[in-house]
Amino acid sequence: MKNQSAPLTQEEKEYFMAETIKEAKKAEAIAEVPIGAIIVQEKKIIARGYNLREQSQEATAHAEMFAIQQACRKLENWRLENTQLFVTLEPCPMCSGAMVLSRIPEVYFGAKDPKAGSAGTLMNLLRDDRLNHMAQVEGGILEAECSQLLVNFFKGLREKKKAEKLLKKQKKD
Repeated sequence: MKNQSAPLTQEEKEYFMAETIKEAKKAEAIAEVPIGAIIVQEKKIIARGYNLREQSQEATAHAEMFAIQQACRKLENWRLENTQLFVTLEPCPMCSGAMVLSRIPEVYFGAKDPKAGSAGTLMNLLRDDRLNHMAQVEGGILEAECSQLLVNFFKGLREKKKAEKLLKKQKKD
């Protein structure tokens, strides 16, 4: 089934990505990689999620997976037709696969992921015509803000590790 709602304006896309960034900041606040996701239907947010891999020690605890699960429960349907998924970082193969399987017709992301991006960077699983569903994909929504979240997070991690190493050395001496 094709998306029946009116196309989103650039202003609406940026609004929803800003909401997605709020989810990413929830992850950051608990020392998780700051990635957030939301799902929108009829221009209303119906589901939210953020990374919890470190807290849960589960490889599948990605922001998109939580948002998809929540949306399915809310709609009481595994088919998420007529929805849009927003995520701060380009989806990985697992999350893209879940988007295909749940029939999400539109996917918007902020920053590209050069290591695992499967919405156009390494591959484009969401647009692969060999699969039974393809999504419209648009990247670069509030890209600078989304990228900066990740840059700051990993810079802070490196600084923390460096400080811990220095402290360990000082105790040793």
